[in-house]
Amino acid sequence: MSNEQPVQIVTDNSLRNGFTLIELIVVVCLISIMLFFSLPRFQDAVLSDSTKKTSLWIIGKVRALKENAVSNQKLYTLHINIDTDRLWITNESMSEEELQNAELQGFELPDDVKALDVEYPYKGKISAGQADICFYKKGYSDKVLIHIEDDDEELSFLIEPFLSKVKLYEKYAGFED
Repeated sequence: MSNEQPVQIVTDNSLRNGFTLIELIVVVCLISIMLFFSLPRFQDAVLSDSTKKTSLWIIGKVRALKENAVSNQKLYTLHINIDTDRLWITNESMSEEELQNAELQGFELPDDVKALDVEYPYKGKISAGQADICFYKKGYSDKVLIHIEDDDEELSFLIEPFLSKVKLYEKYAGFED
């Protein structure tokens, strides 16, 4: 008697792991086609337009400021210098040197974008000098409209006191509208 066992040949396809070369080629081709059509739109929409870059900065910073004011329990201020087209952020615990550095390192609007004015519902419009928008510890902010323009369009950003979302108008909008 022999202790050798007969060899079994498995022909069941369910034990096969992996993908075939054809399946991999089809998937790579589909991904390539999707990128071919979507990448130029993405670059045009986000990366090259300075107005959209400015819009994304304003919208993102307002959301972050409302969240930071509550979580850090500090008063934050978004400063907009209309004459120099510069935006920067400060908080109540910053030293005098930190305040100056914040202004120097702030966001400078691109050359083709200009800050027109900042409009408050009760204070009116500030169209020269500096406008300040406060974000308070309890989660609310000043109600304000920020107006900017580039070569061919004007935009208005509405900051609501109790909402973290900034409303964007693709025109010059005022509180009387």
